[in-house]
Amino acid sequence: MSFNNILVVCVGNICRSPIAAALLINHYPQKHIDSAGLSAVVGHAADSKAQEVMTARNIDMSDHIAKQISEELVKTADLIFTMSESQTKWIEDRWPHCRGKTFRIGHWIDKDIADPYQHDKSAFETAEKDIVDSLERWTDKIS
Repeated sequence: MSFNNILVVCVGNICRSPIAAALLINHYPQKHIDSAGLSAVVGHAADSKAQEVMTARNIDMSDHIAKQISEELVKTADLIFTMSESQTKWIEDRWPHCRGKTFRIGHWIDKDIADPYQHDKSAFETAEKDIVDSLERWTDKIS
């Protein structure tokens, strides 16, 4: 199975999912990577601390605009990454056809990615590190 259309999901779509999507886009420029929130802060840019953390990696997220998850987004996705078991369950309960293609990003390291929203920059650095560690375990499955 090849995953050419990957959707990354968190709650607000301004911290964790934009970070994960930006890392995936950087690593897989040929794939279609998107992100959304379960209760997105629609129309907002990525959190300034999330942008700072990614700027340190020479990745620019200034054009990110938060959007709400939708039937259309989950239908076109080959693989959906969430930040927690509860988010995976939320998606699978709402769209049962997403079972089997929706996974916690930290699945292979058995980890939820803590929400850094409204915390200090170190919380964003931790989230980014956990996302990087999580994505490394997916490399052979995504490539």
